[in-house]
Amino acid sequence: MREIAQGIHHWTAFRDTIGARVSSYWIEPARVLIDPMVPGEGLEAFEAFAVRPEQVVLTTGLHTREAERFADALEIPIRAPLEAAERLGDRLTYEPYADGEELAPGMHAVHIDVLCPDEYALHMTIGQGAISFADGVHHDGEELGFFDDYLLGDDPEAVKRGLTEQVRALLDRDFAHLLFAHGEPIVGDGKRVLREFVESRAG
Repeated sequence: MREIAQGIHHWTAFRDTIGARVSSYWIEPARVLIDPMVPGEGLEAFEAFAVRPEQVVLTTGLHTREAERFADALEIPIRAPLEAAERLGDRLTYEPYADGEELAPGMHAVHIDVLCPDEYALHMTIGQGAISFADGVHHDGEELGFFDDYLLGDDPEAVKRGLTEQVRALLDRDFAHLLFAHGEPIVGDGKRVLREFVESRAG
């Protein structure tokens, strides 16, 4: 686990269900864990902080990951999108959140609703500001992108157009960092990178 910006901590862990490493985040000022897997240091890593996590927030119902391990060990709630009810059923105990809801001081839910109904982003006004993505955009190597067409449903181009418009709307918000569930975060230069991605799609 490493602090990539003031109060924002990032780590990766292997997710066997997809055969790849995924990213998790600890937003210390908000006391929120985003889409967490247990870090290599174990749950004991959080004992070193002056504040402890107070909730787990899932950006999509697809990202249950190891949320229950955190919830049980730390005795904190899991928050998941209202629209994830059908996907999650009764296999996860959670408190639903909805579009525009302030999940913690300086952290708001933004409904993306293109790739799937329970797809969200999180906008954080903490520090320089950050956007956390679920699966709508990933950071593969040096570039932003969408997932492969076979993962985007019957009309991949329509999904890409819809995602592009939702990402374009995020540019009206204040932020400097981009946090991805899939891929390395972009620190400090996130807004420029996201704008160039949108413009390239428009071209």
